[in-house]
Amino acid sequence: MTESLEDYLEMVSFLSDEGPVRVTDIASRLDVSKPSVFNALKTLEEQGLLEHGRYQGVSLTLKGRQKASEIRKRHRFLTDFLVKVVGVNAQTAERDACKMEHVLSPETLKKMQELTGKTGPQ
Repeated sequence: MTESLEDYLEMVSFLSDEGPVRVTDIASRLDVSKPSVFNALKTLEEQGLLEHGRYQGVSLTLKGRQKASEIRKRHRFLTDFLVKVVGVNAQTAERDACKMEHVLSPETLKKMQELTGKTGPQ
């Protein structure tokens, strides 16, 4: 899965915590165009991660909820690691964690978790 698609899936997950998910909300939060959202949703739907009907909200499938949960846990761990271990401010940690979550190998992430006494995504 590409970095961009992970961001879309993660955003659908965040927005679904707040209620029904609309294309407009995704576009606004990610600062992208609606056509970009439609393209990403189509790909994620083809991968069985979400469902989206024309003029209907977006909802995650079970597979999509599981994948989004993994992404969110990884993001949360990295943000906490940057704040608590590295000592950067929360805003910087959030921004950097968003970038790091896509490029760190599982081995590196595991070693970082071991440093903090955590095992597996939090």
